[in-house]
Formats: sequence, structure tokens, C-alpha cells
Amino acid sequence: MIDTHPAKSELCTAKERGSFTLALVAFLAAFLALLFTCPASAAPIDDQFRAWLQNDLWPEAKAKGISKKTFDEAFIGVKPNLKLPDLVLPGEKPTTPQKQHQAEFGSPGAYFAEKTVRAVTAGGRARESANARVLGLIEKRYGVPGEVVLAIWGRETGFGAAKMPYDAFEVLGTKAFMSTKKEFFRTEVLAALEIVERGLAPVNAMKSSWAGALGQPQFMPTSFLKHAVDFDGDGRPDIWNSTPDVLASIANYLVHYGWVRGRGWGVEVTVPANVSCSLEGPDQGKPISAWTAMGIRRVDGKAFPASEQKAEGLLLMPAGRSGPAFIVTPNFYVLKEYNTSDLYALFIGHGADRIAQGDRNFSGSWGPVGDLHRSDIAALQRALEAKGYDVGSADGLPGFKTRRSIGKWQAKNGQAATCFPDAGLVTALK
Repeated sequence: MIDTHPAKSELCTAKERGSFTLALVAFLAAFLALLFTCPASAAPIDDQFRAWLQNDLWPEAKAKGISKKTFDEAFIGVKPNLKLPDLVLPGEKPTTPQKQHQAEFGSPGAYFAEKTVRAVTAGGRARESANARVLGLIEKRYGVPGEVVLAIWGRETGFGAAKMPYDAFEVLGTKAFMSTKKEFFRTEVLAALEIVERGLAPVNAMKSSWAGALGQPQFMPTSFLKHAVDFDGDGRPDIWNSTPDVLASIANYLVHYGWVRGRGWGVEVTVPANVSCSLEGPDQGKPISAWTAMGIRRVDGKAFPASEQKAEGLLLMPAGRSGPAFIVTPNFYVLKEYNTSDLYALFIGHGADRIAQGDRNFSGSWGPVGDLHRSDIAALQRALEAKGYDVGSADGLPGFKTRRSIGKWQAKNGQAATCFPDAGLVTALK
């Protein structure tokens, strides 16, 4: 049968064409929105980074006296490095890893693996004679023993053998733009620009670690500006290539934070059971004579020098009752200014002793202290805080305030004070 209503047939075709066109437009709009808003898309992040450099960072750099020439040279071809740790992509919220395996969370003994320590001590002794004159001049000027300087040099970069593979401006720029500590790295990238602006180092020499630390001493740019020293007399501090500058800069750093000339860092001791491990900490110092009156003795059997009897000593028990104990001087806490870990400062002091006296390990052994994650320790710290104890902060790091708070809680609850977190303690405090 012939259709006698052609207009109706044409009307249906038009509707179909209109529906198809609308669907196509909607699809294209959705596709373009996805393309240009996806946070993992490299091109948009690069564009945002360049806009941030020019509209945000450059005005502040200019106000601080950085020339456009220096700024442009520093960031030519630089893009955000998305492989760096602790980044937060635009539009996303930071996440906290639930499991972190670091030395402080297991037995601290792992931090003092003989292979690691011996690499520093053997390397230090090998370089001590070759740099004897420079080290002697450094100790005369700054009062820091050469062995301490060598131990830091060895620990930080293997006496300069560790490569600095990163462009400092790529690292610092990326982190100032999108890290979990933007303000910290913003200050550092501006300091890095100042280094170049003042002619202290050319742009192509600004090589760093993945954290943005510069040269063989691993100084952040602000530390470079404060502490780097021209000790070889060539007119500028070169912490990448000049051994005298590297060694003197390390010593200068320690002096800035209060290194006391003529005192060591500390000695290993035995602590009687009736002396509480909760007496640990830099704010609980006593004269050396007071510690000896409590029965604390050097493990080498020697008496504390008469010149030290009235001087301040501090109890250090980095694994509580599950490891060696020490009476340290304020210089120990100066070493902590280089790296805030008790174990790092102890490594440097121990390494320096072994460079000077030969390879002899601790007398006390590191016992098992459990294998906790940072989240476990943070939960323990929050529980102690809720009970009125000062743990410093619930950061998951068992520092001296956390250790001694544990000891105080244990003693109050009729337990033997161990002053170190373990799984049983985490469960008990929950």
C-alpha cells in the first residue's frame, strides 16, 4: 500500500537526525571535559606549573632581588617531576601511608649494620691522613674533631661518591608547587635562586638529591647560604667539588648550632635497674657526677674525667631497656641538627669514635622491640596523650618524649619500665 502522507515520513527522519546530533554533541562535550580536567594528564599539570611559576613564584622572587635572567635560566625546560615522593596532584587530597618500614620502627640495631658502619669508618680513616692538614686547620678554627666531620661526610654521600642526579630546580620547583610541604620548599627554591643570583654557583652546577639537598654535605639551599664556606680560597664555596670547602662547611654548620669545643659527643654506659629509663632526654640533664652517684658507669671501665664531673650529661636510651645506653653531651643534640633522628646522631658519634680508635662495636646489644608500623606508634601516642602524657606529637616516631612517657605509664601501672613501644603496649593502651 502506498503511503499517502509523505510529510509524516519526512518529519520522523528529521527527529531522528536531531536526536543523533544532540547525542554526538553531548559525547564530544563529555570527552573534552575528561581530557582537560583529568589530574593525571601531563599537559594540564605542565601548564599549571608554568602558570604558577610566572604568576605566583616569579613576583616573590623578583621582590627578593632575583633577576628575570636568573629565574628564566633556572627553569628553562623544567617540568614537574611526578615521580618524586610526597606529592599531591592538583585537585587531590594527601594520603598517609599506613605501613612504613623505617629503622625507628623495628630494632634500631638494623641502623648499625656492620657493613654500613664499616664503610664509613674505613673510608674515614683512609681519608684522614690524605686530608690531615685541612682537618687540622678546620679543628683549630671551628673546634670540631676531624673524625666527626669525616663521619658526616661518609654517611651523607659516601665521601662524595654518591651521585647527585637531579636538577635542584626541578626537584624544589615541583615540591614547592605540589608537595605536602609547599611552604618549606617554596622557601628553599627561593634560596636556590639566590645562590645563583649571587654568583655562588651556576645553574648547571645546582645538582641535588631527590629531596633537593645540595652537594656532598647534603645542604638544603637555606643551609648553603648560612653555612657553606670557601675554605680553599678560590673565592666561592663549592660543596660539590672542593673537599676543603665540603669539610669546613660541615664543621661550620655544627658550630652554628652550638658545638662545644673540647667536649665529645658521649659514651656508652651501663644503667642500673633502679635508675628509670624515663630520665632520658635533653631537658633532664644532670652533672656527670650526679649520674655516677646513681650507679651509672662507662662500659670501658674508665672513670669520667675530672674535668667532666661538673659538666652536663644527658641520658640516652634509643631502644629503651632493649638496647645500649649512653651518657651524652649537648654536642649529641648538635649532631641531631644535621638529621633529627637519635639514631643518625648516634651513628655519627659512634662512627667518629671508630675512625679515631679502631673498629669496636657497642658493648650492649640491640634486643627485639617488635615490628610496628608508624600508624601503630601514632595510635599509641594518641592514647598516651589522652591520658595526659607529653609525647611531643602523635607523629608515629618514637622520640625521647614518647619513650619516657611509655616508661612513666608502665611504672604507674605496675609494669617494668622498658621505655619503648611494642605490640603488647599498643594493645594495652587501646
